[in-house]
Parts: sequence; C-alpha cells; structure tokens
Amino acid sequence: MAHFAKVENGVVREVIVIGNDDATTEAAGKAFIASIGLAGEWVQTSYNANFRGKYAGIGDTYDADLDEFVTPPSAAE
Repeated sequence: MAHFAKVENGVVREVIVIGNDDATTEAAGKAFIASIGLAGEWVQTSYNANFRGKYAGIGDTYDADLDEFVTPPSAAE
C-alpha cells in the first residue's frame, strides 16, 4: 500500500492509502489521486519512515526544502 499526505500551506491535513498498482511511482500515485477527484497537493509518505524523515501525521508540517515531514514543536512536547 502507498500512503499520501494532503499538504495545505505546509501542514498535513489528511493521509490516504492507495493500492500499489495505482502508485507504481509517486507521480503515478498523484495522477491516480487526481483521477478520482481529490484536489490539492499530495506528497507520498512512508509508513515505515524509509524516506521523508517520518510518516506524515495530521498536523505535521512538510518542509519542501528538506523534502521531509516534521512534527511541530508544540505537538512533540
């Protein structure tokens, strides 16, 4: 399964799961998400935290310069 985070203004608002057949690459996953009518910026995240720093959770931030998800300081305390 492939996991994608919806990012609005740098903040994760939603995380969805789609089948691997629909997300053979990140670009293919984004195209599939658009094809089912979900608008917005979607960024692939790794459930096992194999890339992009950590698994994206709602309220986390996405740092595009670092290409990783970050837990905001207030949520980490």
